[in-house]
Amino acid sequence: MVELPVAAVDRVIRKSGAKRVSEGAALALAEVLEERALEIAAEAAKLAEHAGRRTVRDVDIRLAAKRV
Repeated sequence: MVELPVAAVDRVIRKSGAKRVSEGAALALAEVLEERALEIAAEAAKLAEHAGRRTVRDVDIRLAAKRV
């Protein structure tokens, strides 16, 4: 089950230039984004732990996004 709101994903697709977006397309992108987000979040958690922190910070997310 995808946790990202379909309406928000629909808006992202439309911002990229699409005039019409099917619900299936929005759901498919939401699934892909969620998978990628989980990978980045897991890597960011590892980076925070390595730095001796329990809190994941914005710098951890940005670095994890580059590494994954």
